[in-house]
Amino acid sequence: MFLHRHRAALHSTDSYAAATGVYTIDPTHSTIGFSVRHAALSDVHGTFDRFEGLLKLDGSAPVRSEAYLSVQTDSLDTAVRERDARLRGPGFLDSATYPLMVFGSTRTVSLGGGAFRLAGTLRVKDLELPLDVDVVFGGVGEDAQGQHRVHFSASAVLRRWDWGLSRSTAPDASGVLGGDGMALTLDVSAVRVDHDAAA
Repeated sequence: MFLHRHRAALHSTDSYAAATGVYTIDPTHSTIGFSVRHAALSDVHGTFDRFEGLLKLDGSAPVRSEAYLSVQTDSLDTAVRERDARLRGPGFLDSATYPLMVFGSTRTVSLGGGAFRLAGTLRVKDLELPLDVDVVFGGVGEDAQGQHRVHFSASAVLRRWDWGLSRSTAPDASGVLGGDGMALTLDVSAVRVDHDAAA
């Protein structure tokens, strides 16, 4: 992934203590990917290409760290124009009515070894439901431009029917999706904007 190559160019450390501060997610060097079942035979993979987020990191007490992310739903891209139009449409994300989906953490649990679990809520359409996100700290350091960056990878699995993203057990009305699970994967690079402010 690009982020791992980007990280190699940093003078970085794996110490979470050095990550304290407030960061904004850099969408140019971050990715949000997803996969959903296609007719119960294979997976459809795609990305969301427009998003923004804020990380409040406390290196001395990682459980006080927080994360917020908003994603523009019409930025969904599976590399198939007709399928993207259906997935952005009323039968799935309904991007015209609900332009954003939003995650906010409510609790951070340290799992050891630089791994964390963020308990939070995800709002899709008009439904806000609990979602746990597993996060792995990837290092912190200065990039070639002197910006202080932090890196994380993250993943979550949601039951898309719970958020009203097609409720048929067969492939949905668009003919492209079946099954319940939707897997999210994130590679995040964020730039520190405030050194002193912890969560």
